[in-house]
Amino acid sequence: MVAALSAQSPAPRALAGFSDSGAAAQLAREKTFDASLQRGNLQQWLKRLSAKPHHLGSPAGKEVAEFVAARFQSWGYQVEIETFYPLFPTPKLRKLEMTSPDKFVAKLEEPVLEEDSTSGVRQDQLPVYNAYSVDGNVTGQLVYVNYGLPGDYDALAERGIDVKGKIVIARYGNSWRGIKPKVAAEHGAIGCLIYSDPHEDGYFVGDAYPKGGFRSASGAQRGSVLDMPLYPGDPLTPGIGATKDAPRLTKEKAESITKIPVLPISYEDAMPLLKALGGPVAPRGFRGALPLTYHLGPGPATVHLQLEFDWKLTPAYDVIARLPGGELGDEWVIRGNHHDGWVFGASDPLSGLVPMMEEARAVGELAKAGWKPKRSIIYTVWDGEEPMLLGSTEWAETHAAELRKHAVAYVNSDDNGRGFVELAGSHTLEHFINEAAGDVNDPEKNVSAQARRRAIGTVMGRKEKGDLALGALGSGSDFTPFLQHLGIATLSIGFGGEDASGGVYHSIYDSYDHFVKFDDPDFQYAVALAQLGGRATMRLAEADTLPVRFDGFVRAVKGYVDELTKLADKMRADTAESNQLLADHVRELVSDPHDRYVAPAPKDPVPFLSFAPLQNAIAELERSSTAFNEKEKALRGPLPLESRKALDQILMNTERVLLREEGLPRRPWFRHQIYAPGFYTGYGVKTIPGVREAIEERRWSEAEQQIPIAAAVLKAFAGQIDAATKVLGAAK
Repeated sequence: MVAALSAQSPAPRALAGFSDSGAAAQLAREKTFDASLQRGNLQQWLKRLSAKPHHLGSPAGKEVAEFVAARFQSWGYQVEIETFYPLFPTPKLRKLEMTSPDKFVAKLEEPVLEEDSTSGVRQDQLPVYNAYSVDGNVTGQLVYVNYGLPGDYDALAERGIDVKGKIVIARYGNSWRGIKPKVAAEHGAIGCLIYSDPHEDGYFVGDAYPKGGFRSASGAQRGSVLDMPLYPGDPLTPGIGATKDAPRLTKEKAESITKIPVLPISYEDAMPLLKALGGPVAPRGFRGALPLTYHLGPGPATVHLQLEFDWKLTPAYDVIARLPGGELGDEWVIRGNHHDGWVFGASDPLSGLVPMMEEARAVGELAKAGWKPKRSIIYTVWDGEEPMLLGSTEWAETHAAELRKHAVAYVNSDDNGRGFVELAGSHTLEHFINEAAGDVNDPEKNVSAQARRRAIGTVMGRKEKGDLALGALGSGSDFTPFLQHLGIATLSIGFGGEDASGGVYHSIYDSYDHFVKFDDPDFQYAVALAQLGGRATMRLAEADTLPVRFDGFVRAVKGYVDELTKLADKMRADTAESNQLLADHVRELVSDPHDRYVAPAPKDPVPFLSFAPLQNAIAELERSSTAFNEKEKALRGPLPLESRKALDQILMNTERVLLREEGLPRRPWFRHQIYAPGFYTGYGVKTIPGVREAIEERRWSEAEQQIPIAAAVLKAFAGQIDAATKVLGAAK
């Protein structure tokens, strides 16, 4: 008897959403999938696709879309190129000069490097500029505003410095670039320059390119400055797809276009301007890594900035490739990456695109061999991501009704490099993506990608047990319209942290030569991304029921509410302390007339805010989640097909009920009440944003209104969990 027991097979490996037999079949399928991945394809495609500038509207951009579409068609997918027509400005005139105290004309150009074979390819190349800056011709004294965030202007005001009628210069970093001209305009500035300080991505971090991977003196960062926290996508068609015949706003009525002219420059061009500044020495937190004393101004440096753009509708080519599913074919698993770059785009986005292509090729091989996924798979390759998520947003807005009905999840990737697995997204998919990351090997450390990531926390003194916590999503890539506008559960996946792609971000040196030297020389992490993306896509498509779990979501939201209560308490204490210090200092000013400190007005006190509605909603969530878990564990055998369909519809809708049709205050396009990009952080996420930003911006009556609104969507979420539990309970 003992011998017979010892000879028994080990317990079957469990996978979320799968029966035991289904899990075994899926794991076997993944072995075949892994074996078919070919590293040579990744290298070949990256070199080909990064050979020419391929920004939105360029001849090479269309060629890239057609090349990718042809590959998908050859792999057995149903393929179409869907075209949209967003507004996209390109430069006609760029001029920056210092007129006093010295004369200086900025180069605004990145030179050819012998070590970088494509840096000399100038045909169809976009110069250094910020897309969606307004045209302008302004002259004014210069003021250095650090990162150009609201707190920086508070520090300037305390020193008696006003930027009204001035041109500001800010360094890249600490927020998304579009926030800098937005805040500058709010404070009355007439123009904005953004330079790349070596403290952020240059020689302060590591050797500059081409010796090392980081930004050189002449390297500059292109990028969009559209006011994305209002709405992403085409500025003329908010909320609707930018089809050829779509009704459009005039450019003057497009709220997301900047209010003042803005231009990015290298630190080589910024140095003479910063050296010419007078005024107070910048506080310690304002100082970068340039070999100069940072002064604030204003002046005596005076600069002239002149910009003119060609504003036109430009075709964006989205590649849509479908693999029809079987018994649950009305449910869609959507996988995406973009194909456009600011110039050559080897890292951003092609390092993420070519693994997704190889993933799709291997999935296609499985289908040709007879596998038919239960759910349909849609691979999407977006155009116009760089100017502001144009291709993905316009497609999502055009197909909004279909997506609300059919989309079960959207899995996004973007750039990719050597290092640690990076996971973020809807916390209902936290356990699911942890399982997938646990089954992908880290090619350098020979442990699972999940285990290597967990080891970071151990080294830094954080003990992570069980699933790795997902990061919450703000914005910055094509997941935004799916998650925050349509309420589709979303994942963002990739590898990075040990590459140097940030050092050439949005410059002409984001090239094949840079990538193979400094980012992922052996394409090992490209293969790892193909393995991770393939597992996520196939498991979502093949699971018996959607692998949605609620423990991670409850934990995350509970943490967000705790953060809100602590934020309010801290602001209350800080306000009382600062007002007392201010009162003491004002008394000192009477006896010290030479003190140049300009006292700000006292801050209004922080009122008591009741978070009880949110805390009660969390208690309901915990009860509902526990009941669902217990019912699922008690389930014996797979559900009947009709029950699975009913359960899937409920699980799909859990993310939808976190939306509010009215959207967030002052930005109705963003409807998700748990995750949103920050109004003054851009890419950076704000969780429970209606409440959090009301508190941060000291809108007390709005905070009181938003707390029960957020609580109501959480209660609706608990109701969806209860409905799912009921379906499980009815199963025999």
